[in-house]
Amino acid sequence: MSQSFPQTLPSLSQREAIADALYRAATASDHRDSALFNSAWAGEDVSMEIHDDNKKVLQGLSLIRTNVLNRVGPMDTTHNISLVRVNYQDGADTASLIATSTAQHASSGTGRDPNGTKYTVGGEYSVDLIKDEEGVWKIK
Repeated sequence: MSQSFPQTLPSLSQREAIADALYRAATASDHRDSALFNSAWAGEDVSMEIHDDNKKVLQGLSLIRTNVLNRVGPMDTTHNISLVRVNYQDGADTASLIATSTAQHASSGTGRDPNGTKYTVGGEYSVDLIKDEEGVWKIK
């Protein structure tokens, strides 16, 4: 079953709209939704750092999208974002946030199998954001 997710939501406060950029990226990862994933990012000139055993920097939305949706996308995943703290000054068009995440990963088609192998990972997000000309908050 395919589900469509809106790229913007009405009536969000500024802080909710800022956090929604991260929620869009995570939801898109879980549902392999390229359009929703793209809506979370401020164009092609963006970067993402991954800190595991080695720091890895992904430059450009195309590379980020390919890395996330082609690696995580084929799996059954659930990303849970919590402890979101938004740093925003009223009227500004830039913001930042930090958040934690717990994500469960399973091989495609096995996510609901209670006996299937699961891989759980925790992490922290540190995100810089901008408000675009249409008033939508996006990840830099």
